[in-house]
Amino acid sequence: MAWEFKEFNLDELGFLGRGKSKHRPRNDPSLYGGDYPFVQTGDVKAANLYVNNFEQSYSKKGLAQSKLWEKETLVITIAANIAETAVLGLDACFPDSVVGFIPNEELVDVYFIKYYIDFIKREMQSISQGTTQDNLSLDKLRTFKFKIPKDRAKVSKISETLLNYDNLIENNNRRITILEDMAQSLYREWFVNFRYPSHKDNLDADGNPKLVDSPLGQIPEGWEVGELKSFCSKIGSGATPRGGKGAYKKEGIPLIRSMNIYDSTLITKDLAFIDDEQAARLKNVIVEPDDVLLNITGASVARCSIVPSAYTPARVNQHVAIIRLNSERLSPEYVMYTLISKNGKARLLSTAQGGATREALTKTDIEKFQVVLPPSEVVDKFNSFVKDAVKQKEVLFLKNENLKNQRDMLLPKLISGQIELECHYV
Repeated sequence: MAWEFKEFNLDELGFLGRGKSKHRPRNDPSLYGGDYPFVQTGDVKAANLYVNNFEQSYSKKGLAQSKLWEKETLVITIAANIAETAVLGLDACFPDSVVGFIPNEELVDVYFIKYYIDFIKREMQSISQGTTQDNLSLDKLRTFKFKIPKDRAKVSKISETLLNYDNLIENNNRRITILEDMAQSLYREWFVNFRYPSHKDNLDADGNPKLVDSPLGQIPEGWEVGELKSFCSKIGSGATPRGGKGAYKKEGIPLIRSMNIYDSTLITKDLAFIDDEQAARLKNVIVEPDDVLLNITGASVARCSIVPSAYTPARVNQHVAIIRLNSERLSPEYVMYTLISKNGKARLLSTAQGGATREALTKTDIEKFQVVLPPSEVVDKFNSFVKDAVKQKEVLFLKNENLKNQRDMLLPKLISGQIELECHYV
């Protein structure tokens, strides 16, 4: 029996509202740093199903000129990153570049609408293209017709089927987060708090750590500070393929851009690919296993990651720098965790923001970046744990990529009714 559908505009399926931040003084520090999550378009893009991570938060003053949306609200980006979707995993504010949707549960659920928008995402992006900046207004959003199964049970069944994939992905993401938290905690314990395995051998007569002054503050006696260039065979940015976005393919050699680099992770949503001919022209910016990638321009400056080996060889564009080590004294993992540590990130951002025109890191900035050099045996012990954690993270990452591919192949067939699902009625 063929499915029966009824057409709705999005605001007929529930409450649709735009976030608030348009009139905020964007550089007023008193608005930020409080207890209220402030979810932005990049946070939505980085999420899989739920938004639980955010780069900024509001104070009570910030909240007063915004709005706190409840957990389980669907968020839809309408500027910068167009038609990205996720469900709030916590109560949060968001700016006017994000729209919130709360469904009428008698007609649809929040997950069905998320998947439907994913289904028509390219159409939404196409209608949003403007002469200066892509934008999907509320009025444009209301022009899209949503064909909803008249049988509410079928709506639930579609959501349930696709959620099975996303729930597995979310479980793997939680395991990845645990592994990442363990690695960062170990870094802080050993290289910030200086409670490394042999630290008791470096105490004075009163039982206090023997510390000496250095350009980076006090460090344990016997440790050193050096410039990153002393331990690298390559530090340099990438390049844009000839033809720009017109050169991008659906498959081929990965082209990693700044939008794909987050701290200690790679986001493959909207990962670009180029063909062998284009890749050959970029032979000087090949990404190899264990390369550390660092964003060097724009709002994402100083984000840093190591790319899973399954995505190498790759290329990077001009907004990303390759850091390739050639010394056993430092490891890619140690360098990455140094760069994304609180102190390392602050130093990078301070350098980038000191530019004359915009936030940017130069090759010289990276070369002269100073790192603490613990004894080799301490770094080796750190690596033995962290390399295992990074390997486990990569396995989980690749499992997620496979699950996403399966889900994305199934999604259009379910939304359009090409695949019939058996519904059990109570």
